[in-house]
Amino acid sequence: MKKLLSALIGCACIGGANAADITIFYSPTCPHCHHAREFISSSLIYEYNDLKVTEVNVTNVDNRQAFVDALFKCGYQRGGVPVIVIGDKCFQGYADSMKDEMRSAIEVDLTEEQKSAAAANKISMANDLDAFVAAHADRKNAIAEIEPAKKN
Repeated sequence: MKKLLSALIGCACIGGANAADITIFYSPTCPHCHHAREFISSSLIYEYNDLKVTEVNVTNVDNRQAFVDALFKCGYQRGGVPVIVIGDKCFQGYADSMKDEMRSAIEVDLTEEQKSAAAANKISMANDLDAFVAAHADRKNAIAEIEPAKKN
């Protein structure tokens, strides 16, 4: 079952995903992870209409192989979190200064129409965030947590 989970995560986040998909490997006790997840869940999923986010809790032993696979794919020597994979681009750690670089990684394969829609969404959010979020409440469904398989 562990191999199946690793294969599914690998396909979803490492090379098999659209450029606009994000996988974030995190620890629930990591403050940088919290800030990264907050930015993704309060901004990016609303800016980019088709964005899908997969969250992977690395403190769960069943998720560790997927995390190791991501570290290897990204060329990281150490296992610090968060590790954020966006298409073929990897980020380790999180700081507010990374926001534009993350947006650029999302936009790599987007059409001009998709980029324009994202820019318009960002402006609408700046004008009235609460109204925009309420009107697009379904975007919360863009985030899925990998649930490790239950052991028998």
